[in-house]
Amino acid sequence: MATMTINTSPPPFAQHYPIGFIGVGNMGFAMMARLLSLAWPVFAHDIEPLRVKEAVALGATECASPADIALQCRISFIVVVDAQQAHSVLLGPMGLLSQAQPGDLVFLCPTLGPLDVEKASDAAKAKGVFLIDSPMSGGPVRAREGQMSLMLAGDSGQLKKSEALLNAITPHRFVIGQKPGDAAKTKLANNLLAAVNLAGASEVLAMAQAWGLNAETTLSVMQSSSGQSWIGQDRMARALQNDFEPRAHTSLLAKDTRLALEACAHLKVSMPALGQVASQQFAKACELGFANQDDASLFLMAGGQPIKP
Repeated sequence: MATMTINTSPPPFAQHYPIGFIGVGNMGFAMMARLLSLAWPVFAHDIEPLRVKEAVALGATECASPADIALQCRISFIVVVDAQQAHSVLLGPMGLLSQAQPGDLVFLCPTLGPLDVEKASDAAKAKGVFLIDSPMSGGPVRAREGQMSLMLAGDSGQLKKSEALLNAITPHRFVIGQKPGDAAKTKLANNLLAAVNLAGASEVLAMAQAWGLNAETTLSVMQSSSGQSWIGQDRMARALQNDFEPRAHTSLLAKDTRLALEACAHLKVSMPALGQVASQQFAKACELGFANQDDASLFLMAGGQPIKP
């Protein structure tokens, strides 16, 4: 196991300074691997020992807690699952902010409700720490290739200082503004539309099968015509091949659609009708036992049949 030395003085913002990762699951691990492949030193922490072991095998240095990450790194990425985990790794007894130094920078990457992001940003600001609202999209394969999408909202000066790091992660960056929470809103809007598209593609392709049509041909027509959607093509192509290996769990879009509707309620904005239907479909899929399966499983819920045994 790699050894850990305590770094108490912040290095200048220059290329190849230590980067912390709190959460090295699918996306966090891929982002970390991308940086390691470009010779960036990485310190990693996760609640799953196996993920940390894999990170260390790839070249990362293990940290026992988020607080230890703060002792090592002036810039960290939080890549956890939900608001509860984000609160714990930031504000828990051994949370990042317990040892963070004024001027440190935190990229908050999970898809959260805008109110949760604002609260996290306020807590960081009280410690003199900059927090960038940084939801991501694209999946682990694209993240490891440096081709994921990153939405950013926060201090423009800190984003400028971090340009070398962000360039290493991905060129596909969208600066939403300077207010943390606005990137979260953007990600939720995108994911609500993705859920609508996926739910629709699943039901329509299953319907085409029930009509006696060739599902592969029908999908090809859809993707060359007005029914095209990236998520529909990606998920239905795999579903027809009976490939439900989880890349994005059904529970994630169930969570994200719920958060989008909750944001509408909080902001006193009318809830999109199709968004509500899609959210109900994903909630139903979870109730039927598809929560931990790939979200292509909505095809199965709609009555679709893979063409490959």
